[in-house]
Amino acid sequence: MPRLTNQLPKYRKHSSGKDRKTLNARVTINGRDYLLGPYGTRASKNEYDRIIAEYLASGRSPSFGLSDDLLICEVMLEYLKHCRRYYGTGATSELHRVKLALRPLQKLYGKQTASDFGPKQLKAVRETMVRDGLSRTGINARIKRVVRMFRWAAEEELLPASVHATLKLVSGLKRGKTEARETEPIKPVEWETVVATMEHLPPVVRDMVRVQFLTGCRPQDVCGLHPGCIDRSGEIWVATPADHKTAYLGRDRKIYMGAECQAIIRPYLLRAENAAMFSPAEAMKQRRDSANARRVTPASCGNRPGKRAGGLAGTRSKKQPAASYTATSYRRAIHYACDAAFKPTEKLIANDLKRWQSDHRWSPNRLRHTRGTEVRQKYGLEAAQVFLGHAAANVTQVYAERDEAKAREVARAIG
Repeated sequence: MPRLTNQLPKYRKHSSGKDRKTLNARVTINGRDYLLGPYGTRASKNEYDRIIAEYLASGRSPSFGLSDDLLICEVMLEYLKHCRRYYGTGATSELHRVKLALRPLQKLYGKQTASDFGPKQLKAVRETMVRDGLSRTGINARIKRVVRMFRWAAEEELLPASVHATLKLVSGLKRGKTEARETEPIKPVEWETVVATMEHLPPVVRDMVRVQFLTGCRPQDVCGLHPGCIDRSGEIWVATPADHKTAYLGRDRKIYMGAECQAIIRPYLLRAENAAMFSPAEAMKQRRDSANARRVTPASCGNRPGKRAGGLAGTRSKKQPAASYTATSYRRAIHYACDAAFKPTEKLIANDLKRWQSDHRWSPNRLRHTRGTEVRQKYGLEAAQVFLGHAAANVTQVYAERDEAKAREVARAIG
């Protein structure tokens, strides 16, 4: 008979006591005995129910009741389980950022008792991030995620609250007061640059760029579009993606699509309701069909469509294109097109070539900044806030650059 994995720890007798009147009840969880009081009494059974309820609330954690000797790696394991339940495992989930933040902590102090972790150890973890070349703002964000883990552990009574309280005393890195590098703010991308790049993009990715620019949505939003999430009942279509950046906060994201955007996506609606509208497999097929149309070798010679070079007819590559784009694969496709559109005028060595490519590449999130800036200039900050889907106007100001022309006009008027 298979062993039951969901069975609860049993209410049973304790070995102490020689007669029935002095027998105590107990329950054993993770190797630790909890004495409940005289066996068979209502009070002992109530105590059993209380402990079991706490155990189930912890998600049957293997660290339940072991907080005194808990290691940091054990706290991390429990916290990642919580993050999977709370944030999910989608491509845009906070879980992935938490994992990156915890890596240096595990490397340096994974085997240390969690209750002994303090500000000096946290600063050592931060210094490791500085040596790894991370930016100042990125380091501050990752350290906040580390401290948040200790707050969660204190909330779950895995660690004393004093551990989290002392870690909060560590202030973030300040500009000009640290060796950590600074990052340039994300700027809008010139539309002429986008047009030059689109000439080297597959038609599918080209349409993704146009849709993202027209709607001002995030890269992961355009990657996750599918016919079922678009309300086409009105003059303006409204897409409501289920998986977006602030979904875990209970907020809805609405993407508004006008006539031009509707014309672009209409051919992509002829598929299953939950199928991704923009598919890498479709982009690859378009690329192969285009290459086949340009071939000058007779069809009876060389590789035929469906035949892999050096392989047998009909064989398939081990790595097949995914069903939908991710923000990473979408950005990578644009970078490849940038490399083709903006080639250096002379041959460069490896490091200089990388620097050239970095200077001449743009990422899809800059399209959102470009559209946000235009909307703010024409319709004001509030309109840009609603259009971009921000809960607060101060967030919109990060994405939508201020209209410097207005300041110049004022200066011209007042002399």
